Amino acid sequence: MSKRLVSWVASANDPETPFPLNNLPCGVFSRGSEAPRCCVAIGDMVLDLAMLEDLGLLDGLPAVFHEPSWNAFMALGPDVWARFRRIVTGLLVDGAPVEAQVRPALVAMAGLCLHLPLVVAEYTDFFASEDHARNAGKALRGADDLAPNWVHVPVGYNGRASTVVVSGTDIRRPWGQILPAGADVPVFAASGRMDFELELGAVVGIANPHGTPVDLARADQMIFGYVLLNDWSARDIQAWEARPLGPFQAKGFATTIGPWIVMREALAEARCAAPERHAPLLPYLADRGPTHFDIDLAAHLITPDGSLTQITRTNYGRMYFSLAQQLCHHAINGCAMRVGDLLGSGTVSGPEPENRGCLLELTWNGATPLPLADGTLRTFLEDGDTISLSGHAQFDDYRIGFGTCRGAITPALPLVEAG
Repeated sequence: MSKRLVSWVASANDPETPFPLNNLPCGVFSRGSEAPRCCVAIGDMVLDLAMLEDLGLLDGLPAVFHEPSWNAFMALGPDVWARFRRIVTGLLVDGAPVEAQVRPALVAMAGLCLHLPLVVAEYTDFFASEDHARNAGKALRGADDLAPNWVHVPVGYNGRASTVVVSGTDIRRPWGQILPAGADVPVFAASGRMDFELELGAVVGIANPHGTPVDLARADQMIFGYVLLNDWSARDIQAWEARPLGPFQAKGFATTIGPWIVMREALAEARCAAPERHAPLLPYLADRGPTHFDIDLAAHLITPDGSLTQITRTNYGRMYFSLAQQLCHHAINGCAMRVGDLLGSGTVSGPEPENRGCLLELTWNGATPLPLADGTLRTFLEDGDTISLSGHAQFDDYRIGFGTCRGAITPALPLVEAG
């Protein structure tokens, strides 16, 4: 296993920073009225890649870093991705002869505006945690049985790219059709059962032509990197609309992603074996090498007064299908994937109560309220509540982190304004 790379940026050498030199996650930032542009995180700083480009310090890499997203860079392909990491690592490593030239391109992260790091082309979300599937089944129906297809096929639905927002964006409580308890006819109301879902997202960096199937090895290589993802869910709207075609308005109002894309190469040593299978996978999905990752994930709930409670801690490595397997299944029928496509892993849960990845599980569909640090209880999210997701892969003396992914629930707009 590789060791922590030592940087002349002192904060990058803290063993608890999510952004050591081994990481270099991709983001987009701005200050004041400046145009958004590409950067990487290093310790508690960001490295302004547009400035390095202007200074001629990126060794002939294509001039794409003044762009307000990473899409143009992703489209250049894996050879350029790898070359970029080598060049930037060389600029920031301890003893680099260009330190004095690079230092002006470092900007303190505190106070910066961080933007969506990509233009999301399409968005698909999956349902791939066995713990989540069984817990949700028991909480909703009293049975933890899985659908017969669940252990064979990555189950997903197409979401809305237009409502993917960056961390820090407020989330409006949505309106929708809800069936009150004991009623036969729905009402139209603001959701009273707002939930979060702790997920990991994959960013597609390589397209496949329409009609061209993609095998698992190729799907793995098509992923540029990974982000934290919160699939906000209106459970009361979802309960009424979900049959027969699944989530629609209950999910399409907002999805929040973190501001940092952790490149696939940075997570190479976090790969881990798949969980035990209940049945052999069909050959195109079969595990031939590790496509899962040992990534610790957590969610905190912050009440309007600032009180913070860690409400779950889990690990992505328990997912029954990896994001690479989900991408492979998505494209195996010839579906054309595009640069900038986003895939959500589905809620990441675990075997113990403290590992459950959403309030539907944590409160058993509202039957067991969740105690918070300020002495209050929650069944579902109230206006003013903030959910903050975090995650990292831990190694001996460093970690590869994703930063945080935050969003606060704000009141539903009055209908006159909503219209």
